[in-house]
Amino acid sequence: MSDASEEVMPAAAVDASSAHAESFWSAIREALRGSHRDYTVGPIGRSIILLAIPMVLEMCMESIFAVVDIKWVSYLGPDAMATVGLTESLLTLIYAIAIGLSIGATAMVARRIGEHDRDGAARAAMQAVFLGLIVAIVIALVGAPLAPKLLRIMGAAPSVVEHGASFTRIMLACNATVVMLFMINAIFRGAGDAAIAMRVLWLANALNIVLGPCFIFGLGPFPKLGIAGAAVATNIGRGTGAIYAFSRLIRKGGRFEITRRHFRIETEIMGRLMKLSGTGTFQVFIGMASWIGLVRTISTFGTDALAGYVVGIRVILFALLPSWGMSNAAATMVGQALGAKKPERAERAVWRAGFYNMIFLGCVGVVFVVFARQIIWLFTSDPAVMPYGVDCLRIVACGFLFYAYGMVLTQSFNGAGDTWTPTIINLFVFWLWELPLAYVLAIVFHFGPRGVFLAITIAFSTLAIISAIFFRRGKWKMKVV
Repeated sequence: MSDASEEVMPAAAVDASSAHAESFWSAIREALRGSHRDYTVGPIGRSIILLAIPMVLEMCMESIFAVVDIKWVSYLGPDAMATVGLTESLLTLIYAIAIGLSIGATAMVARRIGEHDRDGAARAAMQAVFLGLIVAIVIALVGAPLAPKLLRIMGAAPSVVEHGASFTRIMLACNATVVMLFMINAIFRGAGDAAIAMRVLWLANALNIVLGPCFIFGLGPFPKLGIAGAAVATNIGRGTGAIYAFSRLIRKGGRFEITRRHFRIETEIMGRLMKLSGTGTFQVFIGMASWIGLVRTISTFGTDALAGYVVGIRVILFALLPSWGMSNAAATMVGQALGAKKPERAERAVWRAGFYNMIFLGCVGVVFVVFARQIIWLFTSDPAVMPYGVDCLRIVACGFLFYAYGMVLTQSFNGAGDTWTPTIINLFVFWLWELPLAYVLAIVFHFGPRGVFLAITIAFSTLAIISAIFFRRGKWKMKVV
């Protein structure tokens, strides 16, 4: 080969590499600005990136709520940390409802967008908002007065109930901020407007980060509210974000336009939404309620073990919630592709998103295993608490590679409107497998808290394998929404 041709090939390779790099960065810029492209056509990889980047950042912001709260509250001592952990376990029920409602909203809106039915998408969106408001009001009226009793049921020590009931009461009373934030952002995700949902969480988190220490420690003109201040700051941040999200929802110029005639309850659409969301809520409830069972088992080993578990799980959620962003991108792709009568495109998008998620969570898992002690130290230096947090982080991270695919596959069923399949899988994996296994390993086999952490890892892996088997059967492609 001549010297000239040898010079041309490297130059061509450099040009190709530069073109790929420029394409990647242009995709990031487009994703952050907000893209109005049709996700039912074009390259699947680029479509996933455009949807996933803002969704991942959105979920990062969601996880920061939990991490910021536990960081500031850790300065108040183990009892305060235990209160947050027990309250968050109770709030998992509200998160289950909010996420379940959002599953139905995303599936219906995505399907209508794929069908190019803008009016149908607007109608589904408003019915989802109405349903979320009704549910949130009922939860507040029932849950807030029972806050101290609920903490005692969860096994909280008397000192935890005495000092932490106000935090729990505020979080339950203001649950509408959680429900509406999840619901409206789910509508944006289903429509493909993921960048708006991302900006909503940026706003909410910025307020929480600034106001948290102000209300907890009484900085400047703010009252010193202690642990209750964390609840106040969180709900101000979430509430402001929800109001901003709703203002963008009814604003003209989006993928669909909400007008005055959409501000009424439509029983037919509401019924279909309730059917989807009801199953979706039960599905998420099964998974999240299992965390309550795990907390109950952990609490038998004392406050230090519980505090270590709370810190470890908060850090783990910091990694898993961004992965939900990738999973949500897959769900949107599935819903819109099925609406456009392109089931093969939907399937290819799911496997591609699962691969991307595996790379991300695999890297995070390695970091957690290697630097577990340093990471836990950022949140607590208590020598009695740290070992439990380190064990939790290292052991659970070993299941990340499997769970990366499990998360994407589960959400893909939901994006197709097939909410029953992942519900049945969750019922088996979490209630009939994880909880009994955690009890046996921790108490019967005397593994202690490590038994609980091992059960979580094994359950993650089981979920991924079973979900893959059901997904390959392809029945989800036939679902009508």
